[in-house]
Amino acid sequence: MSEPAPILAESAAPVIRAQHLDLTFQAADGPVHALKDVSLDIPKGSFVSFIGPSGCGKTTLLRCIAALEHPTGGSLSVNGMTPNEARRKRAYGYVFQAAGLYPWRTIGRNIALPLEIMGYSKTQQKERIAKVLDLVELSGFENKFPWQLSGGMQQRASIARALAFDADLLLMDEPFGALDEIVRDRLNEELLGLWRRTEKTIAFVTHSIPEAVYLSTHIVVMSPRPGRITDVIESPLPWERPLDIRDTPEFIEIAHRVREGLRAGYQE
Repeated sequence: MSEPAPILAESAAPVIRAQHLDLTFQAADGPVHALKDVSLDIPKGSFVSFIGPSGCGKTTLLRCIAALEHPTGGSLSVNGMTPNEARRKRAYGYVFQAAGLYPWRTIGRNIALPLEIMGYSKTQQKERIAKVLDLVELSGFENKFPWQLSGGMQQRASIARALAFDADLLLMDEPFGALDEIVRDRLNEELLGLWRRTEKTIAFVTHSIPEAVYLSTHIVVMSPRPGRITDVIESPLPWERPLDIRDTPEFIEIAHRVREGLRAGYQE
């Protein structure tokens, strides 16, 4: 399959640019080809979901952007910098699959952790904690401990921590994958609202077709290992998206194209 068209218009500067990206791990029983010839531009303010079968390299690609993994071929830039430079400049927040909150710290002190490391004053920390708790609808919970919150609330606290230092880029690795459908729907709505209010660029990994279609301005469909891009789908859905938009013909048509892209990846 030919290389997919880049997401962004040529006149815009991409927040993330991958060009012919490859990554091969050296395992004890031989090399593992995780990513192959991935080329992609992600523009400022977009919400881009990566979807594909387990082991296709979605999380690996996200970790490359975050400088947690290092490509073995091609090039990758974040805001015009190398991923390592972007990490040193705190250019992104990262939300993992598990909330990863320290149980001995209150929610407020968990959110404050990156601010403490970055040298923010106590006054600045307090102001930023209050702001992000309000963004994720957790105001009043700053003195609670993680074990006193539901799983969904813990994930919201994890998102607040990633937002605390106000990076323009948010990387999210299946943050709602372990939650039940009712909670997941609620957090999808909240995340979409947060994205509209903050205008951040979001790169989001998911296994869920409805989640990818509901949240995204663009959906990147990936093949089984070695991970390649089989399709890049630009969503025509409006920014304002009630949950019942999932019953519309437009939504169903996009979901069908995603499903076809996933099938095509197996047939190559």
